[in-house]
Amino acid sequence: MMRKSMVTVLIGAAMLAGCATDSPLHRGERLSVQTLESMLADADRAAAVGQHDKFQAVLQAAAANYPAEKAPWLQMAQTRFDRGSYSDAIVQAQEALQRDPADKQALSIIAVSGLRLSTRALADLSQQSNLGGSVRSEAQELARMLRNTLGEEVLVPVAGGAKVQRKTGPLIKLPPSRPAQNPTTSADPFGALK
Repeated sequence: MMRKSMVTVLIGAAMLAGCATDSPLHRGERLSVQTLESMLADADRAAAVGQHDKFQAVLQAAAANYPAEKAPWLQMAQTRFDRGSYSDAIVQAQEALQRDPADKQALSIIAVSGLRLSTRALADLSQQSNLGGSVRSEAQELARMLRNTLGEEVLVPVAGGAKVQRKTGPLIKLPPSRPAQNPTTSADPFGALK
């Protein structure tokens, strides 16, 4: 009986001792965690020397280590946008919006990426001569709403023409738009809407 009590006491003491001590391994792990700012700086350095995989890995690690921060997600979204991966840019910008619903850069990335994807899809439909009926009328209504919202007469600038810029300046860097391939079979889905 006394032996069982002694074993129970020893097990309890060992458990308490294990909870109270901080092993060198755990202390070392805590010391090796980088600040968000240093991780973002590492990502910038990797991007500057063309190490795209390292850039992405560092930003993913920053997002994992600092789950409440929007900065890594915004940087990933902007990079995806700059590379033309609009669907990925939207997903990552939405992650940033979960952390800050009013972030203008994330909202801009989503809006412009969505428009770029829509423009591509409409151009493909137009080339296949399948843009008609309710899809066509809905596209015309959306184009009218966009022109009114942006205060622009023309949504898609003519190929080779000057870029249309917002009066307040762009929130994000926009890659140049693709010019129409042939004026008679224009890939501009909004051409008839101007």
